[in-house]
Amino acid sequence: MTNKGRPAVFFDRDGVLNHDAGYVHSPEAFVWTDEAVAAVRHVNDAGWLAIVVTNQSGIARGYYGPEEVGRLHRWMQDELRRHGAHIDAYYYCPHHVDGLKAELAVECSCRKPQPGMLLAAMDDWGVDGERSLLIGDKASDLEAARRAGIRGYLYKGGSLLRLVREAMAAAGPPRHTTTCSNTSSTP
Repeated sequence: MTNKGRPAVFFDRDGVLNHDAGYVHSPEAFVWTDEAVAAVRHVNDAGWLAIVVTNQSGIARGYYGPEEVGRLHRWMQDELRRHGAHIDAYYYCPHHVDGLKAELAVECSCRKPQPGMLLAAMDDWGVDGERSLLIGDKASDLEAARRAGIRGYLYKGGSLLRLVREAMAAAGPPRHTTTCSNTSSTP
C-alpha cells in the first residue's frame, strides 16, 4: 500500500452513523448514533477524508430507489454542515443476489464483504491506505476492510467519537519519506 495522499475514515452508515431501523431511506426514519456528528467533525478537523460506504440492498429488493438514497445523503450532508462537518463522498452498493430487480440481483465486487466500494473510493480520492480505517457494525464490514488492506474497527454502540479518536490515534502520524544525500567534503 502506498502513501498517496490523505488518510480516510470509512464509515458504514446503518448501525454506525445512524441507528439501524431496517432499510432506512428517509430523513424521517434516520436517527444519528451517539456523537456521530462530532465523530465526523473530528475526522474533518484532523484533515482526514470522511467517506461513507454502505450496502443498500433495499434498492435491489424494490423497497426504495437510488433517488431516495441520494435524497437521504443530501439531507445528512445538510445536517452535518449545520454542525461544521461534512462527508467527502458517499458510496453505496444497490445489489443483492435475492433482489427482485433482475439487473441488481447479481454477485458483485462492491457489496461488503467485497472491497469494491473501498477500493473505488481509495482510487478516486488518492487515499493513504496505510493510515486509513473503516468503522462498521458487522463482520462483513471488517472483512471488506481486511480485503482492501486497511484496518477495521467494530462499533457496538456508545460514543462513536471515542472510537474514532482511538482508531485515528492508533493509525499514528503521517509517514514521510526523506531522501538523504551522502555528501562529504574534503578539507
